[in-house]
Amino acid sequence: MSEEPERSEPRPDPSPDRTRHPRSEQGGGRPGRHGGTRRTAARMWQDFKDSPFLPATVLVLILAAAAGLFAGSYTYAMANPTPHHVPVAVVGEPEGHRDRAAFVQGMEKALGSSLELRHYDTQAAAEHAVEAQQVFAIMRVEQPKGVELDVSSASGASVAELLSTAGPKVGRALGVPVQVRDLKPLNAGDPRGLAIFYISLAAVIIGFVGAIQLSVHARALNPPERIAYTAAYALLGGFVIAAVVDWGLGALDLPFVHSWLILALTMFTSGMVFTMFNTLIGRWAMLPTWGVMVLLGNPSSGGAVSWPLLPSALGEIGRWLPPGASVNAQHTAVYFADHQLVQPYLVLAAWALVSCTVFWLWRHRHPGGRDRAPAHAAAPS
Repeated sequence: MSEEPERSEPRPDPSPDRTRHPRSEQGGGRPGRHGGTRRTAARMWQDFKDSPFLPATVLVLILAAAAGLFAGSYTYAMANPTPHHVPVAVVGEPEGHRDRAAFVQGMEKALGSSLELRHYDTQAAAEHAVEAQQVFAIMRVEQPKGVELDVSSASGASVAELLSTAGPKVGRALGVPVQVRDLKPLNAGDPRGLAIFYISLAAVIIGFVGAIQLSVHARALNPPERIAYTAAYALLGGFVIAAVVDWGLGALDLPFVHSWLILALTMFTSGMVFTMFNTLIGRWAMLPTWGVMVLLGNPSSGGAVSWPLLPSALGEIGRWLPPGASVNAQHTAVYFADHQLVQPYLVLAAWALVSCTVFWLWRHRHPGGRDRAPAHAAAPS
């Protein structure tokens, strides 16, 4: 019996099937000119969204815009300070109302603004108004003495400088002698009156930068721990700022404990403001924090340029933001200790309380924290 010849099994063709061009597993490709897979525009956009390039690109645009806004906000507020309504005390009655009216009109023309005149019967009453931060200067028009103009650099260095410059010029134009004196001069180590602004600015910026660093390097902190560490670096940071400016440089003669606690409250409030925004909007929390505390808060704080010289809207808004409240509280503590204002402390406390409350109520949304496993779950079986 002859054997049937063995049939060989057909072998698969090793060459690729060039007639089929399957899409990618994600369904976003289509045939290319040379047989490859070409991604669709939708797929390319999805890949870009999933890559680190999207947030990096957004940051480039945000930083460019922030640079322009930062320069613009400070230039708008400080480059050309113009007085609007300057409260001035007027003592006694002149021999002729025309004498006072002529000088006041000359001052308003020189300043480009109106003086808000407030009448007081005695010099002591007018000086009390200066101490209570109700007026920025005292004016007496008497013949034959002419005009006596008392300014208060501690009330607002930029306002006092404008009044001191304009007064003698107006007097010479009217042929009236003008005597200027400074009732409350600034500390010798701070002739421009900027030190309070700088220490408040430091407390604001280090306050939220500290909160950012806690989120990066101590991400696992739970809400009570995060609040406690924010308070800790605020207390220590406030002490160091006050010590450097007062003991180290001698720029300001601070009521040390009082100023230290204001700086600490400012740093804590600033840190908790960032933490609040980080809870609400996550990684983009720096945007509203920078906007409220730096772009809007610092130029309107009245520290570098007194509130009467700021654009009206900024002058009003600044009093209700943490930087302005910090400058106001510190300014009163240093120069007007007998006439403390409650508002700046209430503003700082309100921002701190609201920030802590929002963080606590929505703490589950905060990107930090750590899971706490039950004790029995961790025990070996």
